[in-house]
Amino acid sequence: MTSTRERILDTSLSLFNLHGERNVTTNHIAEALGISPGNLYYHFRNKTEIVFELFGRYEQIVAGFLAVPDGRPLTWEDKIGYFEAILQSMWGARFLHRDLGHLLNQDVRLRERYSLFVRQNLDRGLLVYQGLRGAGLVEVDDESMRALLVNTWVLAVSWASFVQSLVPPAQQSEALDRTLVQQGIYQIVCLEAPYLRGEAATRLEEIKARYRSGSGDTLDLLFAPAN
Repeated sequence: MTSTRERILDTSLSLFNLHGERNVTTNHIAEALGISPGNLYYHFRNKTEIVFELFGRYEQIVAGFLAVPDGRPLTWEDKIGYFEAILQSMWGARFLHRDLGHLLNQDVRLRERYSLFVRQNLDRGLLVYQGLRGAGLVEVDDESMRALLVNTWVLAVSWASFVQSLVPPAQQSEALDRTLVQQGIYQIVCLEAPYLRGEAATRLEEIKARYRSGSGDTLDLLFAPAN
């Protein structure tokens, strides 16, 4: 049976993702769970503690997929796996990406942990790109590899906030949010395109089609003339 603590975290994540962390109070969370605010405070003193725990979950997810398999070279399928994992992590914790600056400013402990998280995962990402280079899937020198990695990281963590700032509130919906997050992976694919070699290069159009919106290029929405 799921513990009350885990239920609080699960419900908070759903509400934060749907409405934004700043629009959700601990009373909202308690009401959604059918428990008293006092019961919630027994497990978490405030909303900041809930956010910190949710970040810990996200941290474990990212650390879990940013790894290079032992004993074999990376493959095209591994590359797709990284993209799918990035997509799922971006979607599953989209409130963190949308409100990252605000969340880091209100919690010194989270800011310090996030700084370490970034450094650790840039190191992991560098190993992934080195593995892709060793497998002949990318051709890039060390300096350009580091720049590509940083650009990829910045794009991934800032994309949700970027598109939300451009989409009018009347047009926002969960379905559109999902499509726009997927478009973020398309942008990463385009960022990597000049460096792709071997099967990664020959299947570039296939992977672009995989992450491009099926109902027309989502970038049309972002570049649409203002009304």
